[in-house]
Amino acid sequence: MPEVKTAIWSVVHAERHALIQDLEDLTPQQWSVASLCDGWTVHDVLAHLIDTAKTTRIGFARRLIAARFDFDRDNAVGVVRERHGEPDRTLAAFRKVVEHTSTPPAPLATRLVEAFAHGEDIRRPLGIHRDYPPSHVAKAIRYQAKTSESFGGGKERARGCRLVATDVDLQIGDGDEVHGTAIALLLALSGRPTDSTELSGPGIPALVRRR
Repeated sequence: MPEVKTAIWSVVHAERHALIQDLEDLTPQQWSVASLCDGWTVHDVLAHLIDTAKTTRIGFARRLIAARFDFDRDNAVGVVRERHGEPDRTLAAFRKVVEHTSTPPAPLATRLVEAFAHGEDIRRPLGIHRDYPPSHVAKAIRYQAKTSESFGGGKERARGCRLVATDVDLQIGDGDEVHGTAIALLLALSGRPTDSTELSGPGIPALVRRR
């Protein structure tokens, strides 16, 4: 496996292991908490992570045809398929795929976006903090900033804004500046809510308005 791919998968696997540790002692009530993903609970997001970890390029094509090329429908079917009745069983299933290197037919940077964004989708509503590797979050931001929302990116949200990270050397885009940590910028770019104190700069209204 090429060095770049190895490095990305190493980060993804580390994030999966870290998420398992954070989820091991959740109460039944916490598993039912609404995540940052509209309509999904913490339990649902974990099921989605299992689903994507098991998805191959060929399998994705077949599934998308079955879903009539509706990405949301395919994701919903995947959650139902991988979500067990008991959260502990879903977590056990996640442990089995933690080292997988399967991926849909998309740039490998999408695996970083998924690991970081979905990690926060789960952690933030539960009040769990994690320090993500800024340099790799920056790679995820660069991918999101040039990818259309129709493919899960944030190109339209970033239009007219200059994103400036405060914890890593990252400045991309043109226009009114938005300053924040790499993870806060990634979440905003991915359409997730952020705390009012996490971002600063005149570009915030435009970035938030496009969510």
